[in-house]
Amino acid sequence: MYIPNPFHIAIDPMKKLLLVNFEKDPDSLYVGFEPQEFDDHVNGKGYLVIGWRVDGRVDVYHEPGLTLDSGKYDIAGKGLANMLKREMPGAFFEVNDFGVQAYFVFQDIQNRDILIRISEKNPKKRKPFSLLAPMGDAAENPSAMPLVFLQDFYFVRKRNTEFKVSIQNKQHQTDEFPLLMDWTKMYFSRYSPRLLVATINPAFNGPLPQIETVVGAKIMHRESHEFILEWKQETPFIKCIIRHNSIQPVTLRFNESFPDIKRMANNSSLRGNFEIEAHPSSGKISGHYKVEKKDGVIKIVMIPSKGWQPKPTKLSLWFLFNVVKIFKKWPTTYEWTAHIQEREDGLYIMKSGWKRINK
Repeated sequence: MYIPNPFHIAIDPMKKLLLVNFEKDPDSLYVGFEPQEFDDHVNGKGYLVIGWRVDGRVDVYHEPGLTLDSGKYDIAGKGLANMLKREMPGAFFEVNDFGVQAYFVFQDIQNRDILIRISEKNPKKRKPFSLLAPMGDAAENPSAMPLVFLQDFYFVRKRNTEFKVSIQNKQHQTDEFPLLMDWTKMYFSRYSPRLLVATINPAFNGPLPQIETVVGAKIMHRESHEFILEWKQETPFIKCIIRHNSIQPVTLRFNESFPDIKRMANNSSLRGNFEIEAHPSSGKISGHYKVEKKDGVIKIVMIPSKGWQPKPTKLSLWFLFNVVKIFKKWPTTYEWTAHIQEREDGLYIMKSGWKRINK
């Protein structure tokens, strides 16, 4: 017995992430930089720096040791403008007991010298927390819904910190966090040395993969996905999909189990709710789905309509998540739609994609 599977959770390995904003003191081209570190078999080993542009697009500068897929950067802002190899001599990014230590020097697309240097020497113990980053908020035409789960997340503290961002020897003042956190003044620059990047249901056009099972089996595996099945009158329903990886499993759970589309009656439909969760401290994303079969064509719509439900560990975070609406709301503006049709040879062909709604 085979069950067509319309769902996929992709993992993009990344070691560290740092975001540096200077929107209140912008450059003619950039309002922020985002250094990232990789060391994996997919991307290679090295650093890249995303330049967040005034026009909302991004430039990606990367060391020659990285092999990157330019297509995945369409979820960043208004999309990718340029991707360029650059030497970054002496580049480093570490997080130790005193905070962030980082150094990046490279030339941008206008051959200007870019410098990012942070030396945090604060003896006070850091109090990091977990967060779902609102990375997907800026995307206009996303090919997937990006979920960036940040653990050991914190802001760069102002006290005892040397912080310099310069473009062609002109220094820019970095933005400050508007609130005290842990009774400390912070820059808005933030970082995570331990993160998980998952993309939900990347756009797809082709034959669906199928899960092989037998009547009554409750757990099945395909590649890195684990499927928890529920049986109703010898008909399988998908209760849960777990995407295993080296960092933290990502779980897509259906509160009303998702039906085997092969065995759906014509002119029938089913509605239900779903949740997506990684580490419990990062909270969860939830919403609703509808699947219907009409004239032999199956249509699935999923909307994370309840957004992100965080688990704040301190009053300042509760205030931040509730006052700055972007954190909890951005997933509600994503809608995934899939159309599936059976071919004469028995294969199921799916065309799916995401769009932004109610922005």
